[in-house]
Amino acid sequence: MKELVNKIQAEYEAFAANAAAQVEKGNKAAGTRARKSALELSKLMKEFRKASVEAAK
Repeated sequence: MKELVNKIQAEYEAFAANAAAQVEKGNKAAGTRARKSALELSKLMKEFRKASVEAAK
């Protein structure tokens, strides 16, 4: 579970950096990378939810 949390943190950092580049500098490629990271974060969050529910049992 700790490894999953580390993956989430790393992906969020990538998302935040790319989103900031898009907003502040108008970098279209960074926007594409941010959207990709957002999709990956969504998948990781679902995995986290499953792992968390299992750990609570």
